[in-house]
Amino acid sequence: MTEEINFILDSAKEAMIGSVAHLEKEFLNIRAGKASPQMLGGVFVDYYGSQTPLSQVANINAPDARTLTVTPWEKNMLHPIEKAIMIANLGLNPMNNGDNIIINIPALTEERRRDLVKQAKAEAEDAKIGIRNHRKDANSDIKKEEKDGTAEDICKKAEEDVQKLTDSFIKKIDELLAVKEAEIMKV
Repeated sequence: MTEEINFILDSAKEAMIGSVAHLEKEFLNIRAGKASPQMLGGVFVDYYGSQTPLSQVANINAPDARTLTVTPWEKNMLHPIEKAIMIANLGLNPMNNGDNIIINIPALTEERRRDLVKQAKAEAEDAKIGIRNHRKDANSDIKKEEKDGTAEDICKKAEEDVQKLTDSFIKKIDELLAVKEAEIMKV
């Protein structure tokens, strides 16, 4: 195979790996009933006029499966952090005790679990769409190479390789979704 075709295949694989990594990161934000510092990963605090990730202005801990504690490095950041957690719309109710913020994670209801599974399925579908878009890009690049004089059989083989890559990554997404779904539905 030509160098250009190998580059196209490597680029497609890299992009697909990126899509799966993004999905795994999104799955961390979908809580499965137990407290985890990653649950607050998407919270940004107004820190002296700039939006800063919560993890850069405070220490986040999960002392037990139902509680998160947020300890700011500066006492004057208590109220902005509390406000940021409320604005993030995570369904969490922060309590300020003067030193740190305590967040009790409520037990998930059956209805809330179903909503979280729907959210996980939507994220998985987005990742699959990303994988298919990367396949489309790779195939159009291969077609360009064919027009530029690369042998037809080499291009056909490359398209088959792209399809195999696509199938393997979509299977990986389905496996990740099944694990996350089981984690969410486990009481």
